[in-house]
Amino acid sequence: MKHKVGIIGGAGYTAGELIRLLINHPNAKISFVHSTSNTGNRIADVHEGLIGETDLVFSDALSFTGIDALFLCSAHGDSRKFMETHSLPDSLKIIDLATDFRHKNTAGEFVYGLPEMNKPAIQAASRVANPGCFATVVQLALLPLAANSLLKDEIHINAITGSTGAGVKPGATTHFSWRADNISIYKPFEHQHLQEIKESLLQLQPDWSSPLNFIPVRGNFTRGIFVSAYTNCDLPEEEIKKMYSDFYRNAAFTFITDNNPDLKQATNTNKCILYLEKHENKLLIISVIDNLLKGASGQAVQNFNLMFGLDETAGLRLKGNGF
Repeated sequence: MKHKVGIIGGAGYTAGELIRLLINHPNAKISFVHSTSNTGNRIADVHEGLIGETDLVFSDALSFTGIDALFLCSAHGDSRKFMETHSLPDSLKIIDLATDFRHKNTAGEFVYGLPEMNKPAIQAASRVANPGCFATVVQLALLPLAANSLLKDEIHINAITGSTGAGVKPGATTHFSWRADNISIYKPFEHQHLQEIKESLLQLQPDWSSPLNFIPVRGNFTRGIFVSAYTNCDLPEEEIKKMYSDFYRNAAFTFITDNNPDLKQATNTNKCILYLEKHENKLLIISVIDNLLKGASGQAVQNFNLMFGLDETAGLRLKGNGF
């Protein structure tokens, strides 16, 4: 059985990845892709990696009759406006890829869509707020510690991200001439994804209060996030590895490796790859994802699968970029 889906805001990077996944999904059929800026254009002319895979065109018409799910891929702030100005069927399942409903004080009926933490709630939900990319990769690095009340000291996080994380519209810090052969820090200690991360850690460890020092870095590559984090931890390395393996035992896409990972093992996949290493009393955690997939569209499809009772990995068996 194929579930019919619609996409709002179809021109950006995450929408392009979402379309790629859904047109190859065994249980999904795209009914429309809405875009006011590209109405009438062929989708493959905008998302050129889809040449030969779809004849769909962008539409400015909205019809919620006959569709089972709606993905919101518009700019941050637009999802709430959309929900407030449209009458949507109660049976329609919605997955929002923006920030609008991720936080507890603004979520309303939306469930936070991190499957490794909230799978039963996602399976029962009709509204899901897809996590942010930095939030996903950092949370997956730290959740097992929080679940075992082991976050007791300062946490230091360095996260380097590809240029696609800044969106499709060129800017002063995203265009090729500036980004190539370059690196820079932005929003140190105050990135917008910190609230998501803190709320999830508190969900698992309510007494957590130690500082979270987060340094985001702009990398000179297009996709992926590479996180190196460390904090004090008294447990032996083997015990920590077992704890992480036990926590993610039933996770479809989060894997613990004994080999220091590189970025390409995760790019073009829906995986999060974790590596753990002790240095005296310090625990080093490396966490790697593709920002457009596990950090956005891939996780959205994973949530779609859970909401419709499908195989969690449907449409997401993707191969990493070896070279």
